[in-house]
Amino acid sequence: MKIAMLARNPSLYSHQRLVSAAEERGHTLDILNTTRCTVNIASHRPTVMYRGETLKGYDAVIPRIGASITNYGLAVLRQFEMGGVWSLNESVAIGRSRDKLRSTQIMAKYGLGLPLTAYANDPKQAEQIIKAVNGPPVVIKLLEGTQGIGVVLAETLKGGASIIEAFRGANVNIMVQEFIKEAGGSDIRCLVVGGKVVAAMKRQGAEGEFRSNLHRGGSARLIKITPEERSTAVRAAKAMGLNVCGVDLLRSNHGPVIMEVNSSPGLEGIETATGKDIAGQIIEFIEANAKKGNTKTKGKG
Repeated sequence: MKIAMLARNPSLYSHQRLVSAAEERGHTLDILNTTRCTVNIASHRPTVMYRGETLKGYDAVIPRIGASITNYGLAVLRQFEMGGVWSLNESVAIGRSRDKLRSTQIMAKYGLGLPLTAYANDPKQAEQIIKAVNGPPVVIKLLEGTQGIGVVLAETLKGGASIIEAFRGANVNIMVQEFIKEAGGSDIRCLVVGGKVVAAMKRQGAEGEFRSNLHRGGSARLIKITPEERSTAVRAAKAMGLNVCGVDLLRSNHGPVIMEVNSSPGLEGIETATGKDIAGQIIEFIEANAKKGNTKTKGKG
């Protein structure tokens, strides 16, 4: 097979592992800098140009689109899809996952466990939405943040209101969620591939840090998840329409709650913690499913 990967940094562990796993199985995997791709829109002839040449002959595309270029990356990915190239995660599904509010609304629709969440446009309603999620304390999140960036813990009503007013005053969209104290600064990352949890790890935040992201100094170890946690992760991936994703769960007093569904999960932490060949399983999934027209969302939002 001939596979394209949309990614800006070819040296990242995750990208190198996917290249190695593909080549070990006799495939070709080209890493294309997403921002260097050009979309050529013409009736019946959708093409993608790269460094002045038209891209042809790809059987599948692996989107590893950075959060900072989501809109452009999705435009490029849609163009591949219009040309009949199968995508590991489709543009519609990635777009859902990148908007925290939208993804939360979708998962609520399917009855998945979530922390209490509130959203308002008017900063004058700040105290009202903090109380709506049984706070303080509350967690305030940028709708398009990643790796723990743009996530703030507000421990008092006045402090939370000030943060919300500051964000809204800068025209930044945020949502407010209840703080799951019993989680103790840890979460569970479940890696879902093709409707199955293939690996899970517990991430613990650094001392004094409520965010457990490994990018923020957290640690990770292998963990055995419960059947309910496994089911929650699989249902979340299905609701979002994602073939491959990281589902982040918290263990609350009322069962597992979903904090985020990541459509471009890193592989280094979870492969190191579990010793599993996740990259190989992703390539095997592509081998079994990369057929023209074999899509989930079919362009529906």
